[in-house]
Amino acid sequence: MDPKAIQESLETSGLRCTQQRYAVMAFLLEHKGHPTAAEIFDAVSRVDPRPSRATTYNNLRDLVKAGLVREVAVEGRGARFDAVGKRHHHFLCDRCGAVEDVEWFEVSKPVPGILGKRVVRACELNLRGLCAACAPESGSLE
Repeated sequence: MDPKAIQESLETSGLRCTQQRYAVMAFLLEHKGHPTAAEIFDAVSRVDPRPSRATTYNNLRDLVKAGLVREVAVEGRGARFDAVGKRHHHFLCDRCGAVEDVEWFEVSKPVPGILGKRVVRACELNLRGLCAACAPESGSLE
């Protein structure tokens, strides 16, 4: 994504385009590996050491709230972050902790009434198991 497009996406989402916020967004768009907040802070601070860890974490929170970044919760481990691009699901490996993109497929809508008066904004699916590198030959989860 070119610099102007990042700036426009921030401003369209109601966020000011600060240097730090821009750096976080640019890093996530360039690195598809679902980094943790600490990894993002380390990478961004190598380029510009001025922002604090708190600034980076606050920018991530703001980007998630604005819908530009998705937080992928990984049980027992630090959350990972993903720039929202084309729609996709995630696969989380129980053994090594890898987070992989999975091509988008439609998920059935809930049975009418099951959600009560809740209004669903989005549905994201996290598949869990063993990645290709960790999966035993037998295919079981043992």
